[in-house]
Amino acid sequence: MKYLKLSGLEPLIITPESNFINVGERTNVAGSKKFLRLIKEEKFSEALDIARHQVEGGALVLDVNFDDGLLDGKASMVKFLNLIASEPDISRIPIMIDSSKWEILEAGLQVVQGKCVVNSISLKEGEEEFKNHAKKVKRYGAAVIVMAFDENGQADNYDRRIEICRRSYDILFNEIGFPSEDIIFDLNIFPVATGMEEHRRNALDFIEATKWVKENLPNVSVSGGVSNVSFSFRGNDNVREAMHSVFLYHAIKAGMNMGIVNPSMLEVYDEIPKELLDLVEDVMLDRRDDATERLLDYSERVKSTKKELVEELEWRKEPLQNRITHALVKGTDRFIIEDVEEARQLSSRPLDVIEINLMTGMGVVGDLFGSGKMFLPQVVKSARVMKKAVAYLQPFIEAQKDQTQKTNGKILMATVKGDVHDIGKNIVSVVLGCNNYEIIDLGVMVPAEKIIQAAIDNNVDVIGLSGLITPSLDEMVHVADELQRKNLHFPLMIGGATTSKAHTAVKIAPKYGNTVVHVNDASRAVGVVSQLLDRNSEKYQEELKLDYDDFREKFLNRQTDKEYVSIEEARNQKFKIDWENEEIKTPENMGIHIIENQDLNELLDFVDWTPFFRSWELFGKYPQILTDEVVGEHATELFSDAQKILKKILDEKLFTAKGIFGIFPANSSENDDVEVKDERGNELAIFRTLRQQHKKSEGKEYLALSDFIAPKTSGKQDYVGAFCVTTGFGTEELAQKYYDDQDDYNAIIVKALADRLAEAFAEFLHYKVRTEFWGYDKEENLRNEDLIAEKYLGIRPAPGYPACPDHLEKLTIWDLLKVKENIGVELTESLAMFPTAAVSGYYFGNPKAKYFGVGKIAEDQLKDFAERKNIDLEFARKWLSPNLA
Repeated sequence: MKYLKLSGLEPLIITPESNFINVGERTNVAGSKKFLRLIKEEKFSEALDIARHQVEGGALVLDVNFDDGLLDGKASMVKFLNLIASEPDISRIPIMIDSSKWEILEAGLQVVQGKCVVNSISLKEGEEEFKNHAKKVKRYGAAVIVMAFDENGQADNYDRRIEICRRSYDILFNEIGFPSEDIIFDLNIFPVATGMEEHRRNALDFIEATKWVKENLPNVSVSGGVSNVSFSFRGNDNVREAMHSVFLYHAIKAGMNMGIVNPSMLEVYDEIPKELLDLVEDVMLDRRDDATERLLDYSERVKSTKKELVEELEWRKEPLQNRITHALVKGTDRFIIEDVEEARQLSSRPLDVIEINLMTGMGVVGDLFGSGKMFLPQVVKSARVMKKAVAYLQPFIEAQKDQTQKTNGKILMATVKGDVHDIGKNIVSVVLGCNNYEIIDLGVMVPAEKIIQAAIDNNVDVIGLSGLITPSLDEMVHVADELQRKNLHFPLMIGGATTSKAHTAVKIAPKYGNTVVHVNDASRAVGVVSQLLDRNSEKYQEELKLDYDDFREKFLNRQTDKEYVSIEEARNQKFKIDWENEEIKTPENMGIHIIENQDLNELLDFVDWTPFFRSWELFGKYPQILTDEVVGEHATELFSDAQKILKKILDEKLFTAKGIFGIFPANSSENDDVEVKDERGNELAIFRTLRQQHKKSEGKEYLALSDFIAPKTSGKQDYVGAFCVTTGFGTEELAQKYYDDQDDYNAIIVKALADRLAEAFAEFLHYKVRTEFWGYDKEENLRNEDLIAEKYLGIRPAPGYPACPDHLEKLTIWDLLKVKENIGVELTESLAMFPTAAVSGYYFGNPKAKYFGVGKIAEDQLKDFAERKNIDLEFARKWLSPNLA
């Protein structure tokens, strides 16, 4: 028999006598928020400490993953693995290079020392790609995890696991000679006891499939993520620990020898209470029809007799301050009024309750959040408790006419003129409020003069500006300009989705003599503000200025190194489709279609929940985030709260969803325009597209969206679509009800849900267009994860996004579809959509159409673009400034 041999500086030989091999996963950006933050901040030396703690904690293999949309995963993987190599106490154990992108896996393979594990490859994209990747892994001398996944999806039963593993093994071992001992199968661990009949055998199928694999596929190993099995009992650690132990007991006996499991979430098998052990084994081994119900009954019984008893009796026996702190940390307002009243009775003035009792508790919240032991949803819940307590005290404070409450400082927050997005701003305001800063929130679409006057009138300490859309960047520059012109000295804090340190350093900071700092997430806001207002802030502000000056110089020098081809040359090397042989599908139903009241229930299957968690600074992919060892419990609680509000929205029909779309005859012209006509040939509109110009290697094409539409010279009639959808009507009203009740937490959830439903509406409508109204892919049958991965035919790019960064094109869509008149969605002067929960864009139906980024464009294309749109050059420059070379 051959054994799997891995190595760092020291060998790890996995024999039948080896203990279970536990894989450490905290050096995974999807598994550790702290690790992700450190990598984003390029604090690699601190990130190494996480790796070191994993090794010291007993990890025998270290999983390393940099799959995040805002990271250069390839560069991060290379840098981190090189740093690990210089740390003998870390590099002594083998590395598991983990990524969904082959180029990142290969970059890691090229620098890792010792014999590593590649995680992972599968038959998902077909045999050819599977063989190609396997051959390369073999050439690099690594072991490989093979997912039980093929062209038809994940293996979710015994037979499918066997089928995929047998086929994968045959290809790897018999066809390409991959060492059998270097093959590790991940057979997919799924939850049990979900209440669904088809999930009853999830654990048993895994265990039996593991036994079959070990008996029939010589020398291989079996791995998996153990915490998934207990997903349905999240929140009840006693039951989950028992489930993990029972599952591992049987899976290891069957042959599972590797996996990811949190040792703190394991009970010793022999020490599991007999009743619980029997109930869990009934579930794991599918021994009784009522196994799930019996384990649920036990779980509820234990919860009610133990957990609730602790809640009701134990913490309520604590001293008053401890009880108030507990309520704030746990975000529970059940007893806060009576505790605050008790504190008021003991205090000489009601303000003391705020300044002493409540702020002591919020200080603990701030410390826990700052150290990564609390997460954003919990902090917002703490703020809800704080607000209710303060609201109760307010009449007593006014009765004493004492308004001398001390705060750490006044912060003015505003979403700039033309922009209507405020979720991020509101979260930052709540977090700062939790740290005893007085927040003056001016709301959205706030002009510069109002921001400045409010800052003067209220004598604020810091101004915070927020914006989501690209034009907001210029408005922030204007605010800085006006502050400088008026010789004011408020520190300026910049945040929002389109903002960046680069834009702040290059565009805003030079306009303003005082401090300008970019804050990329809520967790950093408190630290930045506290340093700005510290008595030693002069040193901090000087360091900030030097840092931004240095960053700006390096950024501008780097920019000058880039080369651009002329617009003529880019058009000569455009993306070419053989239109003579291209089949163009005539739409089934052309013209404009209006949806007055879309049923939200139809959208639920199209919701992508991952961005919902990201908006709360919980990072990870849904649904895996719900079982994540670090943020899983908090993500699950947040998700549960969101589902309750979503049910209320659906049951009471609190949101109104409207949509409009149209499909029209169209052809492209030589200058990258798309000419839109009606069915009689009358011109309706012209979409102006932009073309890539950043110099590429020889033979590479320069793309524009017009390339996906047949040119007039082809003699073929092509088609294009446009749309706008919203689920925002009713959002502000519902959110305001929560705000009025001092409940920022649920108000923010409402707005985040509206955004998710709007994106789902856009996805749902695109599906309807592909399969019915245009009908170019009537047989489409994709799962939600495939839709999220954009595996459908055709594309739906949106103005303001990488393939068409020009927001001005929204005006053309609004004029073509009469969006405002038909469904009431308006454009602000900065071309933000209102209601905010709205999505607009185009439909391109050609199967060769693909998403891309225009990137930076040169001056000659800017002039060409201004001429085509018949607008002033400087006006065009303003709108396209982020994309100018």
